[in-house]
Amino acid sequence: MPLRLLLAARGLASVAVAVVFLAGCANLVASKAAGTLSAAILNQDDPELVGSGVPAYLLLLDGLISQSPDNPTLLSAGAQLFALYGSRFATRERAIVLTGKARRYGQKAICLVHEPACHWQGLDYNQLVLELKDVDKKDIGPLYSYAVSWLANLDATSEDWSAVAELPWVQAVLERVLELDETYEHGAVHGYLGILNSLRPPALGGKPEVAREHFERAIELSEGRDLSIKVEYARRYARLVFDQELHDRLLTDVLNAPAEAPGFTLFNVLAKQEAQKLLATSKEYF
Repeated sequence: MPLRLLLAARGLASVAVAVVFLAGCANLVASKAAGTLSAAILNQDDPELVGSGVPAYLLLLDGLISQSPDNPTLLSAGAQLFALYGSRFATRERAIVLTGKARRYGQKAICLVHEPACHWQGLDYNQLVLELKDVDKKDIGPLYSYAVSWLANLDATSEDWSAVAELPWVQAVLERVLELDETYEHGAVHGYLGILNSLRPPALGGKPEVAREHFERAIELSEGRDLSIKVEYARRYARLVFDQELHDRLLTDVLNAPAEAPGFTLFNVLAKQEAQKLLATSKEYF
């Protein structure tokens, strides 16, 4: 049962740090060049152009990481970029490979900045929750990349029920990110938690009202600029509780809103495409 979390349409704003190859040296990872390239990707209104161009960035980023294998900034960027490309632009077969690499990069990044994380793989759930409390806010970037890349890999491999069973562990990591800073990446973590809490109906342990609260908070923290949140709100919550009025209103808002928004344009274009499809099937679904 594919989860189809549409990770590419959630807050991966720091993903374009990965294109720092144009800077020419590791000292410019966080320089103006990275910021300029980040804007170039996130403000692009042509997803096909991004999809065809990102593979070059992946190859060059791999090269940078091979030269600086213990650089958590590069590894975190790699985790997010491979997760983005694998989730949105790759076939399912390739997505498994690409998101698998994303997950490995994410695991290594958090391990480098927080040594106990090196042993999180396969850890008992309750023990993981306890250990997550020791992660400091200074390490929120690698922790977030770790969660996003893990979630992307589970999405790609979700026909494997053992992968689906790992979702509570990922949710625990995301909830720690939330505790550290709910505003991180414009509240993107609320969007992810909204999705995770609405994957199942209440009778099977789902928490739709918790999901609704997360979606509403994500919209608030992004100041309504991230249209993908409203799409997921409609897809995950409104359809789950059979609220057609909310469903159609959210999607109509997305279609009527401008796609251009600093840091969100690419994801907003994708969100509009999804909104149109969902709205077209509204009567049939409800």
